[in-house]
This record gives sequence, C-alpha cells and structure tokens, in this order.
Amino acid sequence: MSTLVKPMLMRRKMFQSLRIVLLLLTCGALRAQNQEHRIPNIVPVQDGYNVSIVREPETSFQEDVAAIKRVLAQQNGPCILVAHSYGGTVITEAGTDPSVAGLVYIAAHMPDAGENEADDGNRFPSDLSKSNAIKRTADGFAYLDPAQFREYFAADLSAEQAAFMSRSQVLDAAGNFKAVITTPAWRSKPSWMLVAGRDRTIDPDLERWYAARPDSHKVEVSSASHSVYFSRPNEVQL
Repeated sequence: MSTLVKPMLMRRKMFQSLRIVLLLLTCGALRAQNQEHRIPNIVPVQDGYNVSIVREPETSFQEDVAAIKRVLAQQNGPCILVAHSYGGTVITEAGTDPSVAGLVYIAAHMPDAGENEADDGNRFPSDLSKSNAIKRTADGFAYLDPAQFREYFAADLSAEQAAFMSRSQVLDAAGNFKAVITTPAWRSKPSWMLVAGRDRTIDPDLERWYAARPDSHKVEVSSASHSVYFSRPNEVQL
C-alpha cells in the first residue's frame, strides 16, 4: 500500500467513527476521577484503558442510541462516553445507561429534556445554518455541499484533508436533528465540553451555553474549527 493511501484510509476511519466514541483521555476527564475508583473503560487504546468505537448508522436517532447501548453491553465496567457534533445528542440520551460514568462533548450538541438540537441551534444560529451549504438527498438524508465543506466544517485543515473528509461524509437522516431528548444523562452524571472557538457548524456560544447549564468542565480551543478533533488532537486529549 502506498504511503499516500495509508494516511488517507486512517483519516477516513477517523472521520467516519468520531461522531460517537465511547473515547480517549479527552478534556482530562479521567484525570479528574478519584484514583481509588478508576474507570477502566473508555467507549474511542492507550495508557491501559480499553477504547471502543461506535459506528452509529445515522439512519434514525433511535437506532443510533441503540448502537451505543449495544457497545456498552460489551464492556466489563464503567465507561466514559465521548461524542462530536450530532453525536452529543445521541450520548445525551444513551448516557443514562447504568454503565456510563460521565460524558465528554467535543464541539457537540447537549440538549435538555424536551429539546432537540435543531431548536437549540436556533438560539445561537451558526454560520452554517445561515448558509446554503446543507443539502438533502431525495430520500431525506442531509450532507454538506463538498464545495463548501472546508469553509464551514474544517477551515483549519488543509484543502486536501478537507476534500477527502467531504467525500467521506456519512449522510445523516434529516429527522435526527429534530429528535427530542427524554432524559438527559448530563443532568445526573459529570460532563465535559470542549468549545471550538471558530466553529462555524455549531456556534461557539451555543457550546458555551450548553456547558453552563450543568456547570460542565469546560475547555476552549480558540482558533479551532468544528473539526477540532482532527486539527488539534493534542488539545482534545488534555
């Protein structure tokens, strides 16, 4: 396999799977845990932790929640759920599972009971929401116009990286953005939020507003786009 193809495949796997990750040592989440009650699983292996990735289908909100719970059932102890973007809505619902000890939101939605991310987005309209970059297929799946993908989703990545990500999009059922939360896990469990300061997909002020409601542990990366997990991996792990 060529040296070019290998990193491209790695980037594709990262982009397709990072929406929801049962993940990393993100935002210092595990460092904040009492060492006498160390959480052994992170559901994305490093530093002695088991890391699992959820490949949610994005065909319906209920199926995405079920996909997380399916992976949680395979773990052997407490877990931290980590998600990006729409994935935050999904872990908010799925995180009530007894095995979940905390939730980490990476430039992600974090609705409350009775809310959905579309309505929350109207509180702080993003640049993307005011654009014509969101497209839909004939059967109701949403995606970003590849020609505008870098501008709104990955401005701090190279043109080559953003172009590859745009071609690797997993189309999302448009109805998912109107999925209403029943019981938000962050109301009863610790949460962390990473704010991407130059996010044009979710307004950074919405991310801050989300974090303020449960008094989440908050980290800001001032110059990061919505693709902060890719462009600023070191900050995401701190």
